[in-house]
Amino acid sequence: MRTGNEYLASLQDGRAVYVDGERVKDVTSHPAFAPVAQSIAGLYDLAADPANGLIYTAPETGSEANIIFSVPRSREDLTWRREAIVKWARRNHGWIGRGPDHFISFIAAFGSHPEAFTREPRDFGANAVELYRRMLDQSLYVTNALIPPQVSRATTAHGWDGDFIQVGVVAENSEGIVVRGAQMLATGATVSDEIFVSCIKPLSPEDRVFANSFSLPLSTEGLKLYCRRPYAPGATSHYDYPLSSRFDETDALLVFDDVLVPWERVLVDRDVAGLRKQFFETGGHVLGNWQAQIRFTVKLQFLVGLARKVTAVNGVDRFPAVQEKLGELASIASLVESAVLASEYGATPDANGMWRPDARALYGAMGLQAELYPRVIAILRELAGGGVLQLPAGVADMRNPESRADFDRYVQSPGVEAEERVKLFKLVWDVVGSEFGGRHQQYEMFYAGAPFVAKGYAFRNYGFDRHLADVEEFLAGYGIDGEA
Repeated sequence: MRTGNEYLASLQDGRAVYVDGERVKDVTSHPAFAPVAQSIAGLYDLAADPANGLIYTAPETGSEANIIFSVPRSREDLTWRREAIVKWARRNHGWIGRGPDHFISFIAAFGSHPEAFTREPRDFGANAVELYRRMLDQSLYVTNALIPPQVSRATTAHGWDGDFIQVGVVAENSEGIVVRGAQMLATGATVSDEIFVSCIKPLSPEDRVFANSFSLPLSTEGLKLYCRRPYAPGATSHYDYPLSSRFDETDALLVFDDVLVPWERVLVDRDVAGLRKQFFETGGHVLGNWQAQIRFTVKLQFLVGLARKVTAVNGVDRFPAVQEKLGELASIASLVESAVLASEYGATPDANGMWRPDARALYGAMGLQAELYPRVIAILRELAGGGVLQLPAGVADMRNPESRADFDRYVQSPGVEAEERVKLFKLVWDVVGSEFGGRHQQYEMFYAGAPFVAKGYAFRNYGFDRHLADVEEFLAGYGIDGEA
């Protein structure tokens, strides 16, 4: 259990992060990354405080660890794990999508199923176990880059012009494999400890050199991170941009310039089938996405509360038409929360004793995420109306006595002074209209991949056979020679 300060100190390791044409000297002090790093540090402090109930003794190490990092080995473990994830998610209200609580679920499943990484000529099962033990023992923040660069979506990497656009193995030696190329979408990598690099996109047999999985520290020589435009530096104050100024987990393109990956850090080496095994045979995909839906539920609940607050301040919450919109928001949030609880209720232990959430309920919710989130944002936009535009340019207008007098008179509601009304609608704008808000809509729509990918998981895990058999049995019970 490390503290927030220990986490921040670990980020000062010389990692090669580039933004706006310059290399960042220290992510903990740079205006683009310091705010989210502080938010993550707050999570570590929350977990390290025994009063918050997030500490348990890990059987793998015999030491204290974070419950969120645990392998659920009973139904009770699964419940405790969900409750711990909710505590962390409520710290940032679900706005940090790839925090330390996300990919650790995949790693926990990997470490519990070393047989999925056992193959000739090298056995990487021990590496999977050691990777999990290291994350567990040191409370490390590991994020991921699982998607190839979006060069061409019509073909896979072997068919692209140019060698090693997607990260792949160019050589091997006694020390490990040497990789070259790029990978996306490394959300949170600038402020994480390690990056897990793999490919979740289906590859063909011709893509063998690109079918690899490994984990490296962000300070590894030859590894570079190119960030999309960060939003935190443009957030003039917490008052004006309460979300952008705290929770912008910048996304990055990873570039590998002939980076050596030691053998002990490799989990999959040029094995197309091995990529699928690591995610689906281990239960990593279902356990990791269960965490994601818990986080998504907390975020939806926050948005429902925000919509309810807006309608109360505007004095329209008693109108039937407004209640209908609030009811729709409540329905959406309840459906996702219910799917999370149903997947927990239907969980079963696998052969290795890890309890896996029920895939049918989980992927059912995931399959609609790309439609549900935009609908929630659309309703919030409608309920807020022009209120998000009738706002002062910034907090300085509220501090200027001359302009403040006008805002106090003209931008207020019954029982709600201008300062509080403006603060509320600034928050709404950060959700629906800022660059941060726009990124989050795109992010949630593609959280589980393209919508057809997410619905594909629902299709494959629903279990149509029983219901198809019911229909066929019903059809077999009558015919053209039956009663008129």
